[in-house]
Order: sequence, then structure tokens, then C-alpha cells
Amino acid sequence: MPLLSTQDNVVLSLPIAAVLAQRFRLPTIDPTEFPEMIRIQIEKALPFSAEEVTTDFELIEQNETESVISAIAVRNERLAEIAAPLIDNGIIPRQVTVYAAQRATTHAPEGCALLIYPEGETLVSAVTENGKVSLTRTLEGAAPEQLRMELPHLALSAELQGINGSFPSILLDESCYDLRDMVQGILAAPTELVGIETPPASVKLNLLPDSWRQRRAQLVKRGEWQKRLTLAGGAYAASFLLFLLYLAYSRFAIARLDRLIVRDAPQTQFIRETEANWKALAPAIDSRFYPVEILLHLYESLPSADVRITAYNQSARQISVDGESNTAALAYQFAEKIKKNSGLQNFRFDMAAPRILANNHAQFRLEGKPR
Repeated sequence: MPLLSTQDNVVLSLPIAAVLAQRFRLPTIDPTEFPEMIRIQIEKALPFSAEEVTTDFELIEQNETESVISAIAVRNERLAEIAAPLIDNGIIPRQVTVYAAQRATTHAPEGCALLIYPEGETLVSAVTENGKVSLTRTLEGAAPEQLRMELPHLALSAELQGINGSFPSILLDESCYDLRDMVQGILAAPTELVGIETPPASVKLNLLPDSWRQRRAQLVKRGEWQKRLTLAGGAYAASFLLFLLYLAYSRFAIARLDRLIVRDAPQTQFIRETEANWKALAPAIDSRFYPVEILLHLYESLPSADVRITAYNQSARQISVDGESNTAALAYQFAEKIKKNSGLQNFRFDMAAPRILANNHAQFRLEGKPR
């Protein structure tokens, strides 16, 4: 348990002593019919109700008319007892399988094999077909007399279930090396030594109860929400930190600008006073403001002799031009030419709607202000 955390994907492998393995021959090849038929067979073989156990199955082989199934059952009470250290620490296994099935898938994925290896203080044997567990035995010891009695019984039981009792492949765990000659002598077949798998092979078999599945789904969802909240909290903290840094930088920049403004204040004030003086003196010293120059440009802008200037007034900050034209269109034309005259670009001219006189002439007034 010290090596595990609630975020780990744990696969719990059960010992043979905790499960019941059954080999069924079903008169169907329809996978949808397997669960119900296997449930009925399991209920016949077990001394307690189906609600007290969790079962799963794997397909060993199949022909045109029937299917051979490996079914595994575990009592929920026994499973809870084995998994108590995990459950008590809030760790729900991702998968509950059988260690013998993992070893069979690793070392004997094809054909028939006999696997012998220790589980705790006991020695177990498992008959496998195409990597699926068909028949199991638990040996309470490894005494020669007990092996000579148990192994032939196991071979006979296999033959009765339609399994090749000669065991084309015999696999003995390397920790049981001293039993190799004895096993070869009893079964009259070569025995191969196999080591511990790291990690064990993955198998389809899963004996995880429905209540554990639901609880694990809740834990996974809660873990995802915790990750999202952690990321959101981190993002908020980073944003807040960036805001504080931006605020500090802004205050530093403002203080720096204030110091520059104070330092440059005398020069700025001089420039402002100079500009104000220049604007005040411009009508007197800038030729563009001379009345004669302005009148010359106004005369150049007259569209025809039908437009006449009747009054001209100029002050330091404003020009007014009164006139009369034969038509209102000529008055508007005059105003447009004034606005486009390059010599009058330092003024902004506006003209109200002309007043039509009794003789249909148009009386207008243009006012110009320096830009």
C-alpha cells in the first residue's frame, strides 16, 4: 500500500484458491446468449446465490455448432476480504482478474498447457487452453507422494472434460526448480521453467463487481473535477499574479512619467508660451494672414463675374465675406473653390444657406477661422 496512490490504475490478480474455474461447452455460437447460459451453469455449480458472486468468461474455442467457454466466479465476500487493504485506502482496482490467466496468456497463449507455480504457502496447478484457464487445483504441499497422487488425478479430470490430459506443454515456475525431475517423471513429458512476468500480460477477464465499477467511475469523475479545479485555481493564481505584476509595473511607469514631466516642466512651459505668442502674433507677421493676400485668393476663387464680394471683414481670429451672386449655385461653387484654394488652407470656411432676393439673386456669407 505505501507504493500506491488513489490516482494509480491498479489491477488486482486473484489466487486460484479464491475463485472457481469452470469449463462449459455451450450449444451455441451467438455471443449474446453466453451470459445467460453461463449464469445458469454457475448457479448449478455454486452452493450460494448468483447475487453473492461476480462472474466473467472467455471464449476458448468455437466451431460451427458449439462454443467452449472458460468461466470464472468469485464470491463477493471473499473478494472484499482480499481487496480490503485497497478499498480501505480509497483505491478501487481498474480490473480484477486471475493471476493464473495472466501467466497462461504470457507463456501459453496457444494450445493446451499445464502451469505449476506457488501462490503463498501453497502450490497450484492450472490447466489452460489458448491462454484461458480451464481447470485448477490447489496442492497443500509439494511432497513427492502428494504430487504423484494429485497430478494423475488432475490429468484424469482434464480428460473427462475433453482436455488433452497428456499436456503438450508443462510450465513449472523457476522457484520450483527442485520439482522439475519429479514432475517430468510423473507426467512423462518435458517440463519447461518459466520466470515471473514484469509486468504480467493483460487479459480480458474482469471480475470487478458492479458496485465497485460505479464507485470507481465516481472516483474517476471526482479526480477529473479535482484536476480541472486545480488547473482553474492555477490559472486564476497565475492571472492574479500577472495582474499584480502589471499593477506594480503600471505604478512604476506612472511614477517614472511623473518624474519626467516634473523634469521637463520648464521646457514644456516655454514651448507653450512660445506657441501662444506665435499664434497671437501670426496675423501680423505671417503673410498668409495679410488682408491683401487673403483678398487676392478670394478674387482668384470667384467662379465668374456673376459673383460679387460686397463686404469683407477681418479680425485676429476670424474672416467674414459677404457677397451676392446671380444664382445660389454660383454661391456654393464659390465656397467650394475657396475651400480648395491652396493659399487659404490655413483657414476653415463655413457658409450658411444663401438668402434668395426678390430679383432671384442669392445673398451669402462666408466665415473663416484659422485652423
